[in-house]
Amino acid sequence: MAGARNRSRPARAADARWRGALAVLDEMRREPGVTRAAVARRLGLGTGSATEITARLRDLALLAEEPAATVGRGRPTTVLTPHPDGPVVIAVDLRQEDWRCAVAALDGRPEVVATGVHRSRDPEHVIDAVAAAVRRVHRRHGERVRAVSVAVAATVQRGRVVQSSVLGWDAVDLAALAVDPDVPLLLGNDATFSGLAEARQGVAAGAGTVLHVTVEVGAGGTLVAGGRPVDGATGAGGEFGHLPFGDPGLHCPCGARGCWDLMVDGRAIARHLGEPPPRDPRTYAEHALARAPSDPAVRTAVGRAATGLGRGLAGLINALDPAVVTLGGLAEPLRAAAEPEFDAALADGLMRFRRANPPPVVAAALGRDGALHGAVVTALDRFLTEEGLAAWAALRSPAR
Repeated sequence: MAGARNRSRPARAADARWRGALAVLDEMRREPGVTRAAVARRLGLGTGSATEITARLRDLALLAEEPAATVGRGRPTTVLTPHPDGPVVIAVDLRQEDWRCAVAALDGRPEVVATGVHRSRDPEHVIDAVAAAVRRVHRRHGERVRAVSVAVAATVQRGRVVQSSVLGWDAVDLAALAVDPDVPLLLGNDATFSGLAEARQGVAAGAGTVLHVTVEVGAGGTLVAGGRPVDGATGAGGEFGHLPFGDPGLHCPCGARGCWDLMVDGRAIARHLGEPPPRDPRTYAEHALARAPSDPAVRTAVGRAATGLGRGLAGLINALDPAVVTLGGLAEPLRAAAEPEFDAALADGLMRFRRANPPPVVAAALGRDGALHGAVVTALDRFLTEEGLAAWAALRSPAR
């Protein structure tokens, strides 16, 4: 037994070193351009420990150090940045009309390197175009790529796309986006990823429980608790747009009746105006919001959609008890265009004890980039573990 305990000591020491390294990298990720002195202060590290950890991370090509700007008196310090030869992740945002592919280093800042518009909604055509872009990025960065993360406008269950009413897909296999058996392919709903990004690095950073609701084609979102999305038993949670908050006489492309989706987007506005369902509900809604101030009929239709948004949001607040609510996509412009209707519907729908102190409802900070940022967050979460750093260290080993 004593021998087993002695043999475990090096392993425990290695684990402690990786924990310290992860803590430093997390600070760099939370605040790109943070100084080494600030990191040491926040983590309670002495100067010697901070120097030792950052030197090891530099040797492993995990971070670089640059002189910080001198401000007043005191010891000079350095700014921590991702190493130019360090690990990267690939992030994809696959939307209703187009897609984007980005690369991000350990500071979590996505750089878009390829884009495309869907020439066809046929899954094979879309996936082929995205896969070609992902392969090009992988060839450029090689073994530095540690994960591929895809935000898709679809319901994702157990890591697979099972349905997308906005793309017209049923079950679709995205395995073609994988680049290597040792590089994980991570899939997630775009609204879930957007909410994760807002909770971790956006307007709701630091809040314990965040409800994110976005309107694009229909409504979606997520509840983020403790920095993690609450995505249910199979990963398909957060399909807020398919709650039966709407007219049960309306059929949703998802297969259900009375979905909230149909009450809050461009299809709702067109229906209230007596017009046929638009081919592109998002663009239609944008045009309607622009016309609303000068066209009374459009203003009334927008007000009815804003009422639907407020009523549904009240139901979610009653059920989920968030500390803060963030609105993404067209949800915030819709609220702003018909604020009296939205506010009245929200107040009427809240339980009485909540009305005096409802959670703040704020505009998302990351806009249409939210899903891309969330894909990066998810990929870095997968890599930045003791196992992930150990694998990277083995890759960098001269003996390899």
